[in-house]
Amino acid sequence: SMAAAEAASRKRRPKGHFAAGRAKRPRGGGRQLEAGMRGILITCNMNERKCVGEAYSLLGEYGDLLYGPEQFSDKEERLSGSEREEDEDDVEAALKKEVGQIRASTEQKLRRFQSVESGANNVVFIRTQGIEPENLVHHILKDMHATKKKKTRVILRMLPISGTCKAFMEDMKKYTETFFEPWFKAPNKGTFQIVYKARNNSHMSREEVIKELAGIVGSLNPENKVDLNNPQYTIVVEIIKNVCCLSVVRDYVLFRKYNLQEVVKSTKEDKQQNPSSLTEEQNSKVVEPETKEEKSSKEVNQE
Repeated sequence: SMAAAEAASRKRRPKGHFAAGRAKRPRGGGRQLEAGMRGILITCNMNERKCVGEAYSLLGEYGDLLYGPEQFSDKEERLSGSEREEDEDDVEAALKKEVGQIRASTEQKLRRFQSVESGANNVVFIRTQGIEPENLVHHILKDMHATKKKKTRVILRMLPISGTCKAFMEDMKKYTETFFEPWFKAPNKGTFQIVYKARNNSHMSREEVIKELAGIVGSLNPENKVDLNNPQYTIVVEIIKNVCCLSVVRDYVLFRKYNLQEVVKSTKEDKQQNPSSLTEEQNSKVVEPETKEEKSSKEVNQE
């Protein structure tokens, strides 16, 4: 029978074929992680939907604290003010609809935190707009490390991603030559390690990437030295499919590899070490200066 034939052909399909064909509706509303984005890469166990919820609430709480409540564009306020003067119903209805559409599109563009499809299971990517992911995530971990208050259940690690490029060696070399400058270009220098993880990508070689990137750091200032025990800076390289996500983070060892579950546990190392504080100069150099938000983040950093 036809049904039996169909069942047989289904059986012969390569494993994973069905899942790929069925591709669940991306939760990022069709938007996905791509080169040029900045944000926060979050790992979880199984429950991605809950992870996104936890991320929005945690990032919202600390985002408001560091940068003030989120502002939406004033364009839509002006429009909704002007629409009230119209008295003809149909004009008003048309305007209302237009305002709604404009509001929807600007909020999508300008929202401070926006979940996008990461391209890997158990990984959530929250795109950030107008803030410095490294400052924000360091602040969250520093706070949780100090208070030992567990704030999340399904989020495991939270890694800031302040730069992304295509995951091909040539792109990565070209990109990191500039990207690494604020930390490693003379007169700046530091001890460093490189941590590397690739998901859904088989064409990059871990050894090659680490060797090339370490070479670039060395060429920016020969005094930059590798330290695998307790480096000042950890270069995080997270590759998903064809996107390479990068950041340079402090206190990676102290903050348990930026793991929110581990950082709230007490251990004896906590007593011996204090988190590094961001210097003014470093703060103003990280990727693009961020004007108003940067000023308020500096004030917070001076506590």
